[in-house]
Amino acid sequence: MVTEEDVYEALEEVIDPELGLDFVSLGLVYDVDVDDPANVNITFTLTTPACPIGPQVSEQMREFVGDLEGVGEVHPKMVFDPPWSPEMMSEDAKFALGF
Repeated sequence: MVTEEDVYEALEEVIDPELGLDFVSLGLVYDVDVDDPANVNITFTLTTPACPIGPQVSEQMREFVGDLEGVGEVHPKMVFDPPWSPEMMSEDAKFALGF
């Protein structure tokens, strides 16, 4: 069975085209839930509500997570509460972006 760790690893392939870093490192993935029978629910956000890449990101999440063995359906859900802030980034991402 697919694990949350497997999903987060797959989501590291989803790259923010402006920043050149993955959504996990940027702190844009808020939650991953794997339910029975291996349907994956992903709650994520964007750096700003006006960011136009939402549909592209959702499709990439479906593609990369859907390629994992044992995954049923992938359900990305974009939210803006809580709003994203740079403090949510990993230490590596902060370093790469000069924070």
